[in-house]
Amino acid sequence: MPTEVILVILLLLVLAALAVASIRVVREYERVVAFRLGRLRGALGPGLVFMLPFLDKLVRVDLRVVTLTIPPQEVITRDNVTARVNAVVMFRVTDPVQSVMSVENHAIATSQFAQTTLRSVVGRADLDTLLAHRADLNEDLAKSIARQTQEWGVEASVVEIKDVEIPEMMQRAMAREAEAERERRAKVISARGELQASQELRDAALTLSEAPASLQLRYLQTLLELGADQNSTVVFPLPMDIVGPIVQAVQRLGGDDSPTPAAESRQGLSVVDRPLEGDSR
Repeated sequence: MPTEVILVILLLLVLAALAVASIRVVREYERVVAFRLGRLRGALGPGLVFMLPFLDKLVRVDLRVVTLTIPPQEVITRDNVTARVNAVVMFRVTDPVQSVMSVENHAIATSQFAQTTLRSVVGRADLDTLLAHRADLNEDLAKSIARQTQEWGVEASVVEIKDVEIPEMMQRAMAREAEAERERRAKVISARGELQASQELRDAALTLSEAPASLQLRYLQTLLELGADQNSTVVFPLPMDIVGPIVQAVQRLGGDDSPTPAAESRQGLSVVDRPLEGDSR
């Protein structure tokens, strides 16, 4: 084979290799920051990107949302309680050029700044706020982190406190506090129920006092209910307007002031003994 043909073939192969090396495919969710001889060319993509081999350098930047987990941090709250708190940060690159030019590694920088911000924000809150008002702390964290990462071309969209671990002794104290609070509410509800029941009983007594016949019917109904049980003794209340004259007559006949069985009737009670069915008495 002639030498000229071999040289042509080699030249074609070199040109083909250079053409392949000078073409890059950039995905839709990516951008490349191009540098030529160290000077910034700008952000390129998506699609086919042409570059000069050995002269251009491309840095790929992912524009998708990145989920970053902050490792647990030892934090002392404002009320001197030690807690372990971790969080999750979701961020994305909004300016590829700034994310490359302003910071060496925007993901690591965001993670480190989020850790320090988490310790600072949680340290300014007490334990009750940390446990019951996480939304406010999350908002403060997001604002503090976004204020710094905006300079890097990074937008921190979501910052959430994930887990809060407190000492076991504090957990037992909180459990006792919750139990005492439940007991207090139960007693308050019981007292309110007794108050409402007493008010209803007072209204019922006023209604019955307006109609004496209804009170007698209530006595008869009570006696019927007691008679349904297998009882040997029935305690039946009688009104004082019936028992009073009888008691006074017995006292006049007796001629003394010593307590008698009739004195029990002053309290409006009558004791009647009756045998049960099948009783041998």
